[in-house]
Amino acid sequence: MSKKDKANDIEKEQLDTLQSEAVEVEDQVVEEQTVEEKLQSELKQEKDKFLRLFAEFENYKRRTSKERMELFSTASEDVMKTLLPVLDDFERALSHIDDDKEAEALRKGVLLIYNKLVSTLEQKGLKIVAVEKGEAFNADNHEAITQIPAPTADLKGKVIDVIEKGYKLGEKVIRFPKVVIGQ
Repeated sequence: MSKKDKANDIEKEQLDTLQSEAVEVEDQVVEEQTVEEKLQSELKQEKDKFLRLFAEFENYKRRTSKERMELFSTASEDVMKTLLPVLDDFERALSHIDDDKEAEALRKGVLLIYNKLVSTLEQKGLKIVAVEKGEAFNADNHEAITQIPAPTADLKGKVIDVIEKGYKLGEKVIRFPKVVIGQ
């Protein structure tokens, strides 16, 4: 081999070496970009997970807070339900006490106790469900005890008499009004 051929071979080897090094550098750059892109995508996924978890936790806090408020507002529901028959008994007693002079003191005493009980229960959130005679019967708001023939045609399907008052505690009905409806 001549010197020229050896020089060409050396140049060829150097060129091949340079080309392979350039390819390796390009591969490293591509690998670095893909590593960076991978890290960016992982970061994006983690941020998304964090935001979802944070939103879920906020919803949980809001829901439990709302449930707690409802629990506090209706915590006395059982006590109220047990006192409703006492209110009914007071109303019956007041309707049966005579209006003569001897019973006047008794009536005033019973009325005083009744009013005090009603005002105390109202302070705790108890409200009377208003039902009037002649009002249209609604199965969602009334409890029908019985049906009787309507005295007039316009009272068919309407409330004729209220047997027991209905009560709400806050916005929840704890006892529906018991009514008689016309048939």
